[in-house]
Amino acid sequence: MNMIPMDYEKTDLGLIQIAPEVIEVIAGLATIEVNGVAGMSGDFAGGIVELLGRKNLSKGVKVEVGQREAAVDVSIIVEYGHRIPEVSAEIQRSVKHSIEMMAGLNVVEVNVHIHGVHFKTAEKPEEEESQLRVR
Repeated sequence: MNMIPMDYEKTDLGLIQIAPEVIEVIAGLATIEVNGVAGMSGDFAGGIVELLGRKNLSKGVKVEVGQREAAVDVSIIVEYGHRIPEVSAEIQRSVKHSIEMMAGLNVVEVNVHIHGVHFKTAEKPEEEESQLRVR
């Protein structure tokens, strides 16, 4: 998606400008708060998928912002055991609500791209392992 600069609102006190990167961060935060999301998927256009932490919340998010509307694409990794359609629908609701409440933009679409499934590995604490070895 191409980045379209937002037409900024003029008030009596001056201009109100919201950078597209701000909308990306809002969408990223709203996405990772959804239960079942293991992480954001990195390289959106390429095929390289990486789990990203909370450090760079705009990774895996692309927005197209117009004068009063926004369209969002998010790329995620789903946690194993969660229903993908339910997780995706919750992401759509969460992203739409967050952007509309915080930025005042009408969100016309939220596209969710699933790039993988994250499997939790059962790790034993080192203390347990050392006790097992001693016996």
